[in-house]
Amino acid sequence: MQARGWIFDLDGTLTVAQHDFPAIRWELGIPADEDILVHLGRLPIAEREQLNARLDAIELRLAAEVAPAPGAAELVRELHGNGMHLGILTRNLRQVAMASLERIGILDCFAPEHIIGRNDAPPKPAPDGIHHLLADWQLQRSEAVMVGDFHFDLQAGRAAGCNTCLVFPDNAWPELTDLHVPDCHALLAHLQAR
Repeated sequence: MQARGWIFDLDGTLTVAQHDFPAIRWELGIPADEDILVHLGRLPIAEREQLNARLDAIELRLAAEVAPAPGAAELVRELHGNGMHLGILTRNLRQVAMASLERIGILDCFAPEHIIGRNDAPPKPAPDGIHHLLADWQLQRSEAVMVGDFHFDLQAGRAAGCNTCLVFPDNAWPELTDLHVPDCHALLAHLQAR
């Protein structure tokens, strides 16, 4: 994996996973088996706007309590120091992502226009945000990697034609994963060993 562009998911990848999705669904009145953003996207505009505002408030509250995932800050600083292109592709708001990155001490490693939230591009698993970053960086798909902890991240990477890295204790989606590591410490060690 000769990546020059690194695209990261946020919650559960660079930060400790803290979204209690069942609780969020319950609070917003969304059925337990439905994707939150897909459900909201199907609602009439007035109801969608009201529930989106409530979801935004939940996420902003969570961002104030976010903690870095083990090794995340070191990994990002190493990549940044080596001149890699860095981006965030999250299903959260850009404002939430920026607040979270600031809280864990690595906001300065990302250009604001390379932090893509759910209102900036169709949310993952859609690959649009990755395409935007690659065009901005003038990189080929083979020069980038999508790093995340969930199948939406890997599906977006696959759909964009770039490499994928799963950061999760178990390799739950081997068919979508080019590289599997249990955490960011392990990914940094893998990169330093090359």
